[in-house]
Amino acid sequence: MKIKFTLLTALIFTGSVLKAQDSLMIRKIYDEELVNGQSYSNLHYLCKNIGQRLSGSANAQKAVEWGKKLMESYGFDRVFLQPVMVPHWVRGAKEEGIIIKGDKKISVHIAALGMSVATPKNGITAPVIEVHSLKELETLGKDAIKGKIVFFNRPFDPKFIETLWAYGTAGDQRNAGPAAAAKYGAVGVIVRSLTESLDNFPHTGATAVVKDGANIPAAAISTVDANKLSTMLKMRSLPAVKFYFKQNCQTLPDAPSFNVVGEMKGSENPNKFITVGGHLDSWDLAEGAHDDGTGIVQSVEALRLLKVLGYKPKNSIRAVFFINEENGDRGGIKYAELATENKEEHIAAIESDLGGFTPRGFTFQGVSAGRLQNINAKWGKLLAPYGSGTLAAGGGGSDIGPLNEKQKGVVLIGYLPDSQRYFDVHHTPNDVFENVNKRELELGAASMASLIYLIDTQGI
Repeated sequence: MKIKFTLLTALIFTGSVLKAQDSLMIRKIYDEELVNGQSYSNLHYLCKNIGQRLSGSANAQKAVEWGKKLMESYGFDRVFLQPVMVPHWVRGAKEEGIIIKGDKKISVHIAALGMSVATPKNGITAPVIEVHSLKELETLGKDAIKGKIVFFNRPFDPKFIETLWAYGTAGDQRNAGPAAAAKYGAVGVIVRSLTESLDNFPHTGATAVVKDGANIPAAAISTVDANKLSTMLKMRSLPAVKFYFKQNCQTLPDAPSFNVVGEMKGSENPNKFITVGGHLDSWDLAEGAHDDGTGIVQSVEALRLLKVLGYKPKNSIRAVFFINEENGDRGGIKYAELATENKEEHIAAIESDLGGFTPRGFTFQGVSAGRLQNINAKWGKLLAPYGSGTLAAGGGGSDIGPLNEKQKGVVLIGYLPDSQRYFDVHHTPNDVFENVNKRELELGAASMASLIYLIDTQGI
């Protein structure tokens, strides 16, 4: 009995010492970031000196070159590029949208959906039919839809606390709506912007392209103008409401690009990896500050923090700037393919792609309820003082998702910031550097570095 008590006392003491060491290291990480952090200045350069970074564009290549030089300047053990062929879609000249009712014409704010085809040279004018779901197309049938512009007008559901769920439930209008409407003879599609906000910013985003079928022009309309169009349609007075829009986008042949990878080599398990990343590409309407410039600079900052503090990882740690998340996911797919070909074992992958807002914690995919409970018991109290103590079940991210398809057992982790403002700027002309808060961005970078440290020292 005395021996057991002594062993138990030793274990408790050892555990207390380890927790104290972890707490001290996490404090050092936050101190370094909040005093000497480089994430905000790096984001400023990316947004203001490079700007929009749509896959296949000259700016995307500039961003690749910048990312490689930045990682090299931090003295990581290895910095390299992974070649990826990416889609090359261009928006073309300014889009136009007009609501027409008799002699009355009202200009509205629209933006072509990514990968959409162009309208005819002189645009499209047609009657409008408003729907609120893809199922409604089937109910109406071809006779009601043929020759018309389909207006998808399902708003965000405000009952969701996490706005990502509202985005998910409304997103099929943009993703699959144009292809579905084309099957019923529609000549074009207008989609309500995917946001809770009422403003005049149209939100772009990718739409599905049919390889062996009809593709029709599709554009997003701002929420203010969507409400305006819906109100006019409900009046039902003659003459009937028509809509005119013109866009000049086109899809060019695939273009060469790269993932950018920086690595700190593991001292004990060099062929086991913890990956952290975001996507380097952005839509072309603005600077891609929150989507996903913040994720990029937080990811590389996490490695910089560990290196500058003299931390020697057990496992290899990588920061990855994935290319082509927005309209193809080619970078994430290529990374997973190469990891498998090179027989690299990934322990965990972390993705930051929900903006640079105040950190709340992380979501975990690929862990059981019991395992997640253990994660909370080990790390919840360590991260809670910094606002990152929410460790919950959820998704990882689209760039790291292919890893789990190629290598079973990889824990996918999504960085979870406060979500309430993300879809105010997501995919809009308003996604600019000025809308990123320095303090929030830095807290997020430190929280990601802290989680990497905990995974590396304790496993997951």
